Amino acid sequence: MRYVGNLPYATKEEEHVVVPMSDGTRLSARIWRPTSSDDTPVPAVLEYIPYRKRDLSSVRDSIHHPYIAGHGYACVRVDVRGTGESEGVLRDEYLEVEQTDAEEVLAWLAEQPWCDGSTGMMGISWGAFAALQVAARRPPSLKAIVISSFTDDRYADDMHYMGGAMLSDNLAEAGTMFAYATCPPDPAVVGDRWREMWHERMDQARPWVLEWLRHQRRDDYWKHASVCENYQDVRCPVLASSGWADGYSNAVTRLLGNLDVPRKGLIGPWSHKYPHLGEPGPAIGYLQEVVRWWDHWLKGEENGVMEGPMLRAWMQESVPPSTSYEERPGRWVGEPEWPSPHIQEVAHPLLRHRIAWQGEPVAEQEAAGEAMTVQSPLSVGQFAGKWASYNAPPDLPYDQREEDGGSLVFDSPELTEPVEILGSPRVELDLSVSEPVATVAARISDVAPDGRATRVTYGVLNLTHRDGTGEPEPLEPGRRYRATIQLNGVAQSFPPGHRIRLSLSTSYWPLAWPPPRPVLLSVYEGSSALRLPVRPVAEPDNAPQRPFEEPEGTEPLATTRLSPPDQRWEVRRDLVGYNSALEIVKDRGTVRYEEIGLDAACRAFERYTSTGDDFTSVAGESAWTMRFARDDWDVSVRTRTVLRCDEDSFFVDATLDGYEGERRVFSRTWNETLPRDSL
Repeated sequence: MRYVGNLPYATKEEEHVVVPMSDGTRLSARIWRPTSSDDTPVPAVLEYIPYRKRDLSSVRDSIHHPYIAGHGYACVRVDVRGTGESEGVLRDEYLEVEQTDAEEVLAWLAEQPWCDGSTGMMGISWGAFAALQVAARRPPSLKAIVISSFTDDRYADDMHYMGGAMLSDNLAEAGTMFAYATCPPDPAVVGDRWREMWHERMDQARPWVLEWLRHQRRDDYWKHASVCENYQDVRCPVLASSGWADGYSNAVTRLLGNLDVPRKGLIGPWSHKYPHLGEPGPAIGYLQEVVRWWDHWLKGEENGVMEGPMLRAWMQESVPPSTSYEERPGRWVGEPEWPSPHIQEVAHPLLRHRIAWQGEPVAEQEAAGEAMTVQSPLSVGQFAGKWASYNAPPDLPYDQREEDGGSLVFDSPELTEPVEILGSPRVELDLSVSEPVATVAARISDVAPDGRATRVTYGVLNLTHRDGTGEPEPLEPGRRYRATIQLNGVAQSFPPGHRIRLSLSTSYWPLAWPPPRPVLLSVYEGSSALRLPVRPVAEPDNAPQRPFEEPEGTEPLATTRLSPPDQRWEVRRDLVGYNSALEIVKDRGTVRYEEIGLDAACRAFERYTSTGDDFTSVAGESAWTMRFARDDWDVSVRTRTVLRCDEDSFFVDATLDGYEGERRVFSRTWNETLPRDSL
């Protein structure tokens, strides 16, 4: 990244500004704005997240907020109620109070003498969720939003329930927020009240996974703040981006296809990162694109920002399997609208262990629909990678050949010409199962001539949710059903000499929680099909005439590393007791934030275990340690959540401990049982 300091506007920073809420709660804001805004008001841009603006997110914030401010905007970073130095308690994600707070913050910004009354919102992940959800509430000052790595569907396209199957990230994200929501504010900002605020957070904390397990089907809990319930609620322009390696690769195209406001989409090869920090590369000059967006929609400049394709996407080329990539080779392609008139869904019937190709006739005996069966071991899924890749530790799916050994596999013929897809593939299955609750995972892989298999995309469906109504229905063993598995969106080029592989499995642990019992799946040939969104290779790329610039931002805040990070992703198998485990370590080490003289350490540990093919033996653990220290102030939070099950219930055991130095000053334990609901 190129760091720039010579920007059009000189800026100043206000490190802690109190924003009062109508109920008396005070939120903490950090503001960067042009010095000239004292006399000439400017639009304000809000990023609203719970990730501690004063320390843990401060380096990232310092790269883009001063940059945007230096182009003539007041950039405002607010910690959500109950986080950082903001008062109150954070009890769950995307609650009504969070959104009304955001509306009040926007109204407060619009009234400031340095603001011209126009506002925008931007963010990645939680911040993007917040911006999209608040946009649907239509606050009067909000003129446009910029969002990255988000979803419009909180139930079916977030880390909770994919196709009605519970994801292990349901536990992992709950563990993350269990830690973040119970950290103390900084006494250098809030003074002697820090201990009272901290204990209020810990006193009222609960593991969020408990609430998420109470809502195992699509109900009003998930419909709240899911913009897909009514896209017409959003009336302001939207610039939306994500990455193919991210868990949120689907919502960009859904917004493009369903909104009727000015909108642009951008999908690169990235994991869960802003595009100017994109990994795998290439990263792009995203902040320049953002400034152009604001210049047009907040300042009214005619700069051609809406010219060119509606969607720009990175068409990925074939690569060997790896858990991490520095760069993904490929090229930018553009589509004038979405759905694109250039893309045709092509159906390929599934025959006996092969994919019918390019009008290949189906023999009479194949059309008769003989059954092909599979009952996958629990080991299928250990090389699936993370639901949403962060590229640290290396967390992308590895070579799929071992996974394919426990799967029902269909291969295309060796390709004689390149095939490119752009969009969301689908698998239509004519099937029967041996149990009333069953899950099917579908994976598409690029198989090289030497046999190595790189996963391209995947999808998971809990077959009790086959009708997609939110009201799951158990299956009748032995009865034939039709079901469609939607795979994650992707842009991928398959070269000549390679094969396209579809793999079906009845478990995908630990990415998805398995059903209560092993399942024998029967798939009937001839009447099942793989549907690919094919983009003709001869189709012009329609890439923008103006190429992306080099990534740039402002110089990040100064930090000093006091202890090294530790990142691990390890699969362990015991062939005596048949115990398996996936262990993940994400340890940032200890970092000193020089500007405020604060040392911060953050360590996360995840462990997912199982024994043999006992589907009730699976368990997940998420443990966090967060520590903050300055001079004689040394405070830490330690959380641990364990999720287990039997055929009928989930069991949650959790602990929260708060320490001042080595002295434990708070401790609480939860042991709760919740029923399984078609899971």
